[in-house]
Amino acid sequence: MFNLFLSTFVTLFVIIDPPGCAPIFAGLTREATQRQAGRIALRATLIAGLILLLFATVGGRLLAALHIEMNSFRIAGGLMLFLIALDMVFEKRTQRREERVEKVLHEPEPEDISVFPMAMPMIAGPGSIATVMLLTSRAQNPPELGVMLAALVAVLLLNLAALAAARPIMRLLGSRVEAVITRVLGVLLGALAVQYVVDGVRGALG
Repeated sequence: MFNLFLSTFVTLFVIIDPPGCAPIFAGLTREATQRQAGRIALRATLIAGLILLLFATVGGRLLAALHIEMNSFRIAGGLMLFLIALDMVFEKRTQRREERVEKVLHEPEPEDISVFPMAMPMIAGPGSIATVMLLTSRAQNPPELGVMLAALVAVLLLNLAALAAARPIMRLLGSRVEAVITRVLGVLLGALAVQYVVDGVRGALG
């Protein structure tokens, strides 16, 4: 069970990418007090967690209702994750996040950023939704599903900690270190994405 928890944790950590979310959150909340930023971080994490838990528990039924086989979803999800990985390696993902920051900051009356863009699409985006559905589809019994959900909660708690400490972390690390971390995570995500496609093709052909 520990190996299952660890593999699930690493996969979700890579795709949710707390180190990548932290600097964006710091930019969005630069005018807020530390206490206000902490409240926003908590709301964003709770909302994203509810979304991911929903797809983790009923995502398979949704696919069945749409007559989509899990192997097809694995292949599609793997391809999508690979594109995200390319964006991370070449910093396009960071660039798009920064563009969202500028758009929200220049709105006359910006929306609550705990819902958009933090909860969706930065934390509970298409990639993380696809990932939790793919992972939980592999659970053979309720205990395994419980371990996977526990790993999801652990990653969300780490993400909450990263958001809450975003501004001090960015002052400490700097933008160059954050860029290196994002690239490394992108390479790992690319390998995981290829594995999803391989598993899906094997299942479809087998």
